[in-house]
Amino acid sequence: MPFAHKVQVRYVDVASSNVYLLPAVYTEMGVVTSHLRYLAWFSYKSESWKEKSVFSLRLLIAYINSMGGEVRVIDLLKSFTRSLVTGTINYDRCNDPTGLFWSPRSTFDVNNILFHITHYTDYLARQPGYEANRINPFLKATGYEERLNWCAYYNKNANVFLNHLKKRGDAYLENGRTRAVAGYRDPKIDNDKVVKFPDDVMDVLLHEGFSSSGKVSYKYQLMTMLMNYGGLRKSELFHLYVSDITVHPERMNEALVRVYHPEYGKAPLPIYKNRREYLLAETHYKPRNTYPLSERLHAGWKGALLTSRAGFFEVIFNPPSMAKTFLSVWVKYLKYQRVELSDNSHPFAFTKKDGGPETLKNFQRAHKRAVEKIGLECKKELGTTEHGHRHAYGYRARKFGLSRVEIQKSMHHRSPESCLVYIKPTNEDIRERMRGIADEDA
Repeated sequence: MPFAHKVQVRYVDVASSNVYLLPAVYTEMGVVTSHLRYLAWFSYKSESWKEKSVFSLRLLIAYINSMGGEVRVIDLLKSFTRSLVTGTINYDRCNDPTGLFWSPRSTFDVNNILFHITHYTDYLARQPGYEANRINPFLKATGYEERLNWCAYYNKNANVFLNHLKKRGDAYLENGRTRAVAGYRDPKIDNDKVVKFPDDVMDVLLHEGFSSSGKVSYKYQLMTMLMNYGGLRKSELFHLYVSDITVHPERMNEALVRVYHPEYGKAPLPIYKNRREYLLAETHYKPRNTYPLSERLHAGWKGALLTSRAGFFEVIFNPPSMAKTFLSVWVKYLKYQRVELSDNSHPFAFTKKDGGPETLKNFQRAHKRAVEKIGLECKKELGTTEHGHRHAYGYRARKFGLSRVEIQKSMHHRSPESCLVYIKPTNEDIRERMRGIADEDA
């Protein structure tokens, strides 16, 4: 019986002898080796990206298995994409001829799946002997499609350094064609609600939410403070070493927190080129962004804007007074609660009760319990999940009057456009501004 399962595979690149632990698609005919080579080729991509690629291919294989008879490749991809949007269930007859029983997906999900399928088959088309096997080939674009392509081209290159070196002839060729199976256009939504963690309950969360039997968890206090008052993403917390948190050399009694790239940041010992080499040589661990998503030690890396050639950015506390508060809690954590393994086998700042590195799932569970303990519901839509703290930081920065570039740097975004989601005024903000202007004119 046909199937398509996900398995973990230890892949050895013959040319370089590099070893990769990769997700793979396993069917009744064996592992899809071309896709495995494809993931190895793009090994620098995130674990999440690889998992999504595997998931997309599994969906396509399941759809192919459900189709009877020969179908043209382009027609198959078109019907596959349409089935993702509409689902495969016939609600009038209460059955599903394909046997898949897929529910409709959002256009965002469908476009993401189509991207991964197209990206993979484009890679295949570049391999010797595969030139004719591009599943989603290019066609001559219509005038409307070509205009949209040019809009996308200028938007993409507006902020690209040295974009004047691009050949305009290549742009004409690229924008004059379109995919045979195009993605769906998402409805444009400018969400009015700022989904940030409420400022008025932060103290209660820190001192009551993270306490049990009268004992406060300094670790979870510190991690939450780094997100809400330091603007860190939750995944960045798990790449911090003990040596990354020190006393500021110029402002005594304030913390200096540096977040290094988990692989290419400067190692704490000068004999090693980077943190990857340091971890592999000195510990039983490796950079946490390189663990598969299925492993507890995995922590992603979003590609933050680094501000030093040593491969780090500094946390900018907002309000600035929190740098002192953070340092005092950090000292208490090191003195009373951080657990050291007997062999001191890892450098990570936050540890579990057994001394091993703290995990993302443990923190998420602890944060959820703390939020519910103080009487709130833990939901993304309410801003009460972990990411709501970063939104609170960005919103606070806008309220303080920081410019877009200043907010970009404080939140470590690669592009100043990325911070727009945090600084857009709400309808109520605009109404208050108008009332103020009206009162001044009265």
